[in-house]
Amino acid sequence: MNKIIVMCDSTCDLGEELIKKNDIKVVSLHVSIPGDDRDYLDGVNLFPDEIYKRVEESGKTPKTGARNIGEFIEDFKKYIDDGYDIIYTGIGSSLSSSYNNALLATKEFPEGRIEVIDGKNLSTGTGLLVLKMCKFRDEGDDIHEIARKVRELVPHVSAKFCIDQLDYLYKGGRCSGMTKLFANLLSIHPIAKVIDGNLTVYKVPRGKYVKAVDLQIEEFMKDLPNIDTSNIFITHSGRMDGMEEYVYEKIKNYVDPSNIHITRAGSVISSHCGPKTIGILYILRK
Repeated sequence: MNKIIVMCDSTCDLGEELIKKNDIKVVSLHVSIPGDDRDYLDGVNLFPDEIYKRVEESGKTPKTGARNIGEFIEDFKKYIDDGYDIIYTGIGSSLSSSYNNALLATKEFPEGRIEVIDGKNLSTGTGLLVLKMCKFRDEGDDIHEIARKVRELVPHVSAKFCIDQLDYLYKGGRCSGMTKLFANLLSIHPIAKVIDGNLTVYKVPRGKYVKAVDLQIEEFMKDLPNIDTSNIFITHSGRMDGMEEYVYEKIKNYVDPSNIHITRAGSVISSHCGPKTIGILYILRK
């Protein structure tokens, strides 16, 4: 059996420590900023704080772009040529064309050397699946067995996010002006959830932002008996004013704290959700 490369895209938001520890190869999606002709790569030459600064200066949000077929061919080729098999996943197919581009790129290589998984998720919702890929790799499975096991887990990923404001979603064309207006007038901080591969407004609690965060914590506690606690993520987009530590303190006594990872969303995810977005992400047992 060939050695295995576990590969994901930059939207998995796993953080440098976990990426190095698990020997994960990360490829970057694209970000473009209105008025700037430069092509930026998520996590390479563009980071969320710079995005927020640019948006505040111009009032315009960035555009994000998939990794193209040619880039995936280059990503895969260097490892295939070195005798590795590859298993890859990234942002879900309903959210980006990257998945389909990766699939098309595999046609340039011998059959059976690359597995591409549609995780139907984003951020550390996908990252959780990547860590399972690493676990199964380290247990000695080949890429086809890893892919089979991980595809079975895809429907069991729970990914929810509290969004402080809808400005970024509105400027990016992902919510209407009327929705944004009512959210601001009624002090709504929506909770978005990945359902069937799409990010959907799940609940619309009114009041202070912490109320929406507390509601997400309550749902975590209800799910707790059925949660795979080997990895739990608190993932945020920055400017949290300590809210990520607030969530950690609320849940740390119920699971092994060493299995709770606080990570920061990258440029692609932050371009769509904006600052002060936070989620608790985990896999539910069958």
